[in-house]
Amino acid sequence: QVQLVESGGGLVQAGGSLRLSCAASARTFSTYTMAWFRQAPGKEREFVAGINWGGGTTWYGETVKGRFTISRDNAKNTVYLQMNSLKPEDTAVYYCAAHEGRDDYIRFRKLYDYWGQGTQVTVSS
Repeated sequence: QVQLVESGGGLVQAGGSLRLSCAASARTFSTYTMAWFRQAPGKEREFVAGINWGGGTTWYGETVKGRFTISRDNAKNTVYLQMNSLKPEDTAVYYCAAHEGRDDYIRFRKLYDYWGQGTQVTVSS
């Protein structure tokens, strides 16, 4: 079992930046594909960004491409989401997720095995 804990959420003005962190308990963190999802009230959970085990391959949802950057530090068992040029429509609870394997480009919720509790991001107009 892998435990994931998100942090770094908060209130930010439109056009601003925020960096989220996800700390993982797994000893074999480097073997996991990691991702960020988000969910706004009344909407389905949406894929935001993914990163492979080595950190050399990333993939993004269309609505955040060019604005968000996912990265990881395997020595610290941590994955990050740098969010720039934030918009009010980015407001959501952001979740960290882990896939038990080294598969690339996965975007579907059901393929991720472990989830964090989420951290709230609110972008004001």
